Amino acid sequence: MSQPIDPNRVVIFSGAGISAESGLTTFRDRNGLWSRSKIEDVATPSAWEADPEIVLQFYNERRIQTAKAQPNAAHLAIAELEAKYEVIVITQNIDDLHERAGSSKIIHVHGEITKARSSIDSSLIYPIGDRQIQLGDKCEKDSQLRPHVVWFGEDIQNFEVARAALNTAGKVLVIGTSLTVYPAASLLNRARFHAEKILVSLEIDKKPFGYNCWSEKASIAVPNIVRRWLEGEYLGRSRQ
Repeated sequence: MSQPIDPNRVVIFSGAGISAESGLTTFRDRNGLWSRSKIEDVATPSAWEADPEIVLQFYNERRIQTAKAQPNAAHLAIAELEAKYEVIVITQNIDDLHERAGSSKIIHVHGEITKARSSIDSSLIYPIGDRQIQLGDKCEKDSQLRPHVVWFGEDIQNFEVARAALNTAGKVLVIGTSLTVYPAASLLNRARFHAEKILVSLEIDKKPFGYNCWSEKASIAVPNIVRRWLEGEYLGRSRQ
């Protein structure tokens, strides 16, 4: 039996579009990272086994770019929601922009670029900030450190925790995702029928059932939504 919806709980589900406005190159856009590097060369366990140096270089570059980026108006507005609501951010992004914007409860499902982990024990995770991982950097079990990110062919992280959060949310705000990356996108199926649900994305090909869709930049739409929610307005109706 499902738990009741908590009207004071807001779940944010964020994708690459929100970080793109902070200058971070997305993976899947026309000029994105996958147009420059082959997935099988840098983002699979087999790539790591074949050439760990190339993989480390790819993610070291991502870490440098992340350190230079700054939270934008959408990230900052999400943090402001905590003045009135319990806010849980579920993010597909590996950057730390939500953290730096001030959000306090963040669930990463694809990992975190600012952390490294053991190649043989996924429970050994180390914060590294913007530092690079080099060949020869090892964990306490004498295994090479790797990026703490989810590669193709690996299970996403914190799946059940994210499902549970969505299952009781009174409000769900989905930002900057095309809803094509699975299984993470399937999490939204846990949002309840009577929850107030909004999708903000410039890539809305097919409107998901029950969502009020805003085809606008996150930095414009999200502060508007947050302001109106803080004022007590209901936004579940579809925009015409």
